[in-house]
Amino acid sequence: MMLVPCPWCGPRNVAEFRYVGESSARPDPATTSASDWRTYLYTRRNPCDWIKETWYHRMGCRQYFGLERHTMTNRTRPAESSR
Repeated sequence: MMLVPCPWCGPRNVAEFRYVGESSARPDPATTSASDWRTYLYTRRNPCDWIKETWYHRMGCRQYFGLERHTMTNRTRPAESSR
């Protein structure tokens, strides 16, 4: 069982959450080419390392928060700006 540390509710079962995705900076739609926009929407880095992700606590406080997860071990730690 994987526990996700919600900043408001504490560690909870991963089944209570929805994985939103890997966090990345959104490009400006007015100045971004179609190719760059497509890359932003559909391409993920997927490294074997710590990545910053966004999660939603759908069965708890209903808040979005940032989390760092190691993609190989599924260990988690709070992101610097998780609230």
